[in-house]
Amino acid sequence: MFETQPHRLSLDRRALLGGGAAAAAGFALPPAVSAQTAPARPALGDLITRTIPRSGEALPALGLGTFLTFDTLPGERRDHLREVTRLYTEAGVRVIDTSPLYGTGETTVGDALIAQGLNERLFIANKLWVTGEFLADDSHARRSFEQSQNRLWRRSFDLMQCHSLVNVDVVVPMLNIWKKEGRTRFVGVTHHENVYHDVLAGWIARGNVDFVQVNYSIFNRGAEQRVLPAAAEKGCGVFINMALEKGRLHKVVEGRPLPDFAREFGAANWAQFFLKYVMANPAVTCVLSATSDPAHAQENLGALRGPLPDQAMRTRMVQHMESLPGFDAIGRTPWYPDKRYPGIIGRSQAELRARS
Repeated sequence: MFETQPHRLSLDRRALLGGGAAAAAGFALPPAVSAQTAPARPALGDLITRTIPRSGEALPALGLGTFLTFDTLPGERRDHLREVTRLYTEAGVRVIDTSPLYGTGETTVGDALIAQGLNERLFIANKLWVTGEFLADDSHARRSFEQSQNRLWRRSFDLMQCHSLVNVDVVVPMLNIWKKEGRTRFVGVTHHENVYHDVLAGWIARGNVDFVQVNYSIFNRGAEQRVLPAAAEKGCGVFINMALEKGRLHKVVEGRPLPDFAREFGAANWAQFFLKYVMANPAVTCVLSATSDPAHAQENLGALRGPLPDQAMRTRMVQHMESLPGFDAIGRTPWYPDKRYPGIIGRSQAELRARS
């Protein structure tokens, strides 16, 4: 009954290397900041927002992801990442998604938020990538949580997610105990590969997760088959990863002008074109977009305002993209073409390549 989903790195993450359960009852946690004492959050204004099904709380439909982009080597400058964070938060973004798996990503996020006095204002989504010394052992989870507290300087988290379904049969029940104890407000599960969509939908159907994070883009629309309908039916929040296909969508349209019809839903650049396509699905709560470039952050943020494409327009958008050379090959293209993120993950990848 406690057999878990595979703990392995996914095929994509392996490729990157080349190119309940026992509760957390034993560790102390300071009381969470109450809604009455927390600093006021930015006004939502005319932002495109979605409601968290389980709480009725409104969130802007765009969030900041941090995989690879916020991973830096110790001692290297992080000014550009502080600026990306500032641009997102000043534009009204409230969700930041990170993970202990993301190298120095948690530390970079914590540094930026503390420096800008934003820490308790934002919706911080974090993750657990843990097993244990033995079945149902929670010691690894407790250490991971405490480490995340220190890096992000948070008493508790808005959302804790079982990262890529690792040890999911043990982790989700444990996270629900943490939710009861005030360590997290919401519980979620994540993955970034279509082969796990049925598993994600199964966890939604059980009703004991508040959020699911899944890959979804104008290229890869597989989540429309089971995950998004299941989330809509069960009132489960949905965070989206890979909406820009890790830079691969931009590579396909490099040097190409936007189609004239993009003006009809307020897209001023390709990033907004791709992000608004995903935001327009009514089951989507928040689309995570990661970047280390302040100029790209500005492009992304325009997707938070203006109209969204209706279903007829979304069909037209897909048809346009399918007419472009290279679009059908995105799934066979390495992540982040022509980009390099020299953090501790990249350093470890380089060391493994040298040894192999």
